[in-house]
Amino acid sequence: MRRALLMLLLLALPMAGQTQIVDENGNTPSLAPLVEEVSPAVVNIATSGTVEAESNPLLNDPFFRRFFDAPEQPRQREVQSLGSGVVVNADQGYVLTNHHVIAQADEITVAFNDGRELSAEIVGSDPETDIAVLQIDAEELTALPMADSDSLRVGDYTMAIGNPFGLDHTVTTGVVSGLDRTLPGNNGARLQSFIQTDASINPGNSGGALINLRGELVGINTAILSRSGGNIGIGFAVPMNMARQVMDQIIEYGEVRRGILGVRVQDLTAEMAEAFDIDRNDGALISQVTPNSPAAEAGLQAGDIVIEVNGTSIPDANAMANAIGLLRIGDAVSMTYVRDGETQTTTATVADPQSGEVSADALHPGLAGATFSELDERSPLFGQVEGVLVTDVAQGSRAAEYLQPGDVITSVNREAVDSMAAFRAQVEGSERLLLNVRRNNGAFFVLIR
Repeated sequence: MRRALLMLLLLALPMAGQTQIVDENGNTPSLAPLVEEVSPAVVNIATSGTVEAESNPLLNDPFFRRFFDAPEQPRQREVQSLGSGVVVNADQGYVLTNHHVIAQADEITVAFNDGRELSAEIVGSDPETDIAVLQIDAEELTALPMADSDSLRVGDYTMAIGNPFGLDHTVTTGVVSGLDRTLPGNNGARLQSFIQTDASINPGNSGGALINLRGELVGINTAILSRSGGNIGIGFAVPMNMARQVMDQIIEYGEVRRGILGVRVQDLTAEMAEAFDIDRNDGALISQVTPNSPAAEAGLQAGDIVIEVNGTSIPDANAMANAIGLLRIGDAVSMTYVRDGETQTTTATVADPQSGEVSADALHPGLAGATFSELDERSPLFGQVEGVLVTDVAQGSRAAEYLQPGDVITSVNREAVDSMAAFRAQVEGSERLLLNVRRNNGAFFVLIR
């Protein structure tokens, strides 16, 4: 074995006086043919838009501005963004990119390596996975075939193509450094199972192609881990299998219709496993089950440890969130779990989150325009507090004066509410309402008469 390895190394080294490594036909090894083949499918994306400008409250006061002769602040400011994208369907003109590349865009221009610049329309986007689908009207497009990203292994060669810092069609190479990575705070994406690569990814690469040596698309370049903002060899891409599932729903519905199961899970640590008296430390520990949810109807309870979903092993809470978060409304999900040391199996049906919503118009006139539901995994506060979730608020309504979608009502008239039934019992028949509202990391009271 050692002798064979030594011979391979000797054959790979140039002879004395040679400056190139060549094959038996005299050809120099190069990735140039592959780059030439795939580059027409990778595009530059330039966006422009307007956002609400942050303002100083003092400068909004007419007396203050007049006294100090200060100019009135602009209410909006223009924003621009540069990123990359990949043509994945030449016939329909579909282009994949990142949600954060086009999130604030009013106008989108897609530029090809042949010099063409075309306007693009947003088909839809999904902040949860940071994936967006654009569409362009053009002929003679080249699309990249999509690979099965589940077959990737650490050590596989990869190539990243994009437009870092606005430099068109830059190519970098490397290997898969890791799989199933999470990156806290990545542009708000909550479903994460990133491919980690050391192929250089820099600002402007977002939305570009990560390909294998067959010229197949294995991921959409999304983020980097860096203290300086530049590449240090730790880049991340959304796996193609995840991106494809999101893309299919966006093309079909214009959005991702994500269902709910009604559970909050956490990692099963070695200490937790010991406390639960089980001989394993992999799985997703259920910490909360929403009343009347699919999980509750399937018999799941807090303390159950999910170890398998639809035949796929669940090593941790993130894997559980990804497995459920990519299912469609109405899909059946088989789950294997451990309870009191015994392995059991159950089946639940992923529910439409809107099916359990209740309009507040009939509950109390002061809540007119708001819609409520059980607190579930749609809210980042799920598992941290008990209450009911504000899912929608009509613009210009009475409720819009003090409530926003995503708020959680934790008490009514100083009585805690942990379900829609408790909320209804406190609201109906009350002349006035004293609501305790959780919003993001803050809380406040609202008095409604």
